[in-house]
Amino acid sequence: MIVDKQLKDKIHSLIPGGAHTYSRGDDQFPENAPAVLIRGKGAYVWGSDGARHLDYGMGLRSVTIGYAQKEIDAAAIEEIKKGNNLTKASMTELMAAEKLLTLFPGMDMVKFATNGSTVTTAAVKLARAYTGRKLIVRCADHPFFSYDDWFIGDTVMNRGIPKEVSRLTKNFRFNDIDSLKKVFTDYKDEIACVITEPTTHIQPNKGFLQDVEELTHANGALLISDEVSCCFRVDFATYKRYDFHPDMVTIGKGIANGYAVDALLGIRDFMDLGGIRKKRERVFLISTTFGATMSSLGAMMATIDYFRQHDVLAYLWKYNEQLMKQGNKIAEELGIGNAFYFEGFPGRLNFVTKDSEGNHSPEFRTLFLQEMVKQKILFPWITNSYAHKEKELDMTLKAIHTTLEIYKKALSKGITKYLEGPAVKPVFRKYN
Repeated sequence: MIVDKQLKDKIHSLIPGGAHTYSRGDDQFPENAPAVLIRGKGAYVWGSDGARHLDYGMGLRSVTIGYAQKEIDAAAIEEIKKGNNLTKASMTELMAAEKLLTLFPGMDMVKFATNGSTVTTAAVKLARAYTGRKLIVRCADHPFFSYDDWFIGDTVMNRGIPKEVSRLTKNFRFNDIDSLKKVFTDYKDEIACVITEPTTHIQPNKGFLQDVEELTHANGALLISDEVSCCFRVDFATYKRYDFHPDMVTIGKGIANGYAVDALLGIRDFMDLGGIRKKRERVFLISTTFGATMSSLGAMMATIDYFRQHDVLAYLWKYNEQLMKQGNKIAEELGIGNAFYFEGFPGRLNFVTKDSEGNHSPEFRTLFLQEMVKQKILFPWITNSYAHKEKELDMTLKAIHTTLEIYKKALSKGITKYLEGPAVKPVFRKYN
């Protein structure tokens, strides 16, 4: 039998980074996590170590109902039986477009794709085409928008991106409207678009997104709401929850319970630039063989139905509310509430790990992850699903208590006594 170390070595020899998303890399997990995962069912995954783990990664937040959920899989299989990928546009993609747009008021058209980077870059392209301007302004406090040059060139991991491309992206800070005003002042009539997530675990201050909308439009730019991570977790259309009106919206991850669907939605005036019926200069928008694969779109439509029938959004919030409340209570009772705590709101949770000096600590984060793995829980971030029930919540809280007892000892006696491998690292770093 191949042991975990051999599996890690083998996969790194065949796949750069050992995975097809950097967030799945070994450097994001403690040493004792399974080398690879074999399968998932409900809220659980089975690893190459043979053990079953309760999962809070949920396919990088893409699985909202549960792994291998029968209704969703059945809908995908029915589409596979129709041929899955046909020579012309399918009836399935017409139905999927119509159904999805009912959830996003103000949006008129949609283009499907298979990853979030494709749709955010397409939105940027449309903004540049519509405005005739080059510059992009993105929120510097939000972790990821695209693997394309316009974003990666504006990070520390920018090797391979020409400097002249990197210079076309500017930054502003979330909940700091003055920082956005400054960019528009410094680059008057040069900005094509502003792109931001409407929320992470940090919610917008009252009126902030409305101010972003007003300022962006007053300066002739377009506003893009990147909801790839928050849709079907915070809300269907998060911009509606926060009452602002973007020109385009990008969505993905949880909309098809793990099947590969992302989408760009937008107002007709902008989206139709990628059309073929009007006599004008063309914009080559999204053009992908697998962007409207019928099995994935069938899964998406079934996911929408399931959410409506079971009020999944309300359930996800209720579960997270208890996890945050009870988790923080455990930390407080152990006397380490300043070193470990959950933050955010039930739509988006985060956990914070600090050392004995009060500094944010990747070593203590790794210790927490390591001890949770020992309790058979993968907890790289906090993503629940409809399959996480009371049993799973109780299991998680007991594991947190056991883990934080070790954490408390490490705060007083030193972490080197307890940490069993290298610390996890940020995805965006200059060097390995």
